[in-house]
Amino acid sequence: MRTIKVDPAEKIRALHANIYFDHLPEAELQRVAESVSLREFERGETLFLEGDPCAGLHIVHSGCVKLYRLSPQGRQYIVRLCQEQDTFDEVAVFDGSGNPVNAEALETSRVWVAEAESVRRMVQASPESAQKVIVNLGQNLRGLVRAVSEMAFYQVTHRLARLISQLPGEEVSGIHLTQDQMAARLGTVREVVARSLRELERSGAIRTENRRITIADPSLLEQWTQGPWN
Repeated sequence: MRTIKVDPAEKIRALHANIYFDHLPEAELQRVAESVSLREFERGETLFLEGDPCAGLHIVHSGCVKLYRLSPQGRQYIVRLCQEQDTFDEVAVFDGSGNPVNAEALETSRVWVAEAESVRRMVQASPESAQKVIVNLGQNLRGLVRAVSEMAFYQVTHRLARLISQLPGEEVSGIHLTQDQMAARLGTVREVVARSLRELERSGAIRTENRRITIADPSLLEQWTQGPWN
């Protein structure tokens, strides 16, 4: 990790573009910007570990960051992939505890980090800031509930179809998601993902070639996303 030297005006522009700070007046943005740094991480580098003290609110400037947890057996489950403008580690910022997940750069990534205490002061002073935090945390919670429900109610092939249908084209092609990473997103193992990919391909929903996945029949893939009971 290395810290990138940036002009204060660039920090303010970055904050103003983020949902947590876009409502703040210039003077308040300047105060928050004093606690902000821009950090660069190489591919495969760890940003932080689960349980460690929170460094602050993270905002992706460029690149892609993987948030994940490990089972006692060492199996990885990807909680989320964060890309440009995404924020993460809010939970640790606002409850004052350690990081709830691990974070790793999937490619060279630059991330803004706003010190936790500075963000908490902003929220305490501004009801609008507090409302934005509540809304975003609520959306994150809904996403986690949806992920748990899918793991409980859908077979891997159907969950994989849903994942493929939701990802941008470049991610489907494997630039960001390998089969191992797909497995980690779905809470399974690579071998099961490989079998599910073959099943989707045999049905005509997708095509795979040179590690690239192409949606061959969107309507058929949509049927797969609905589960086995439809």
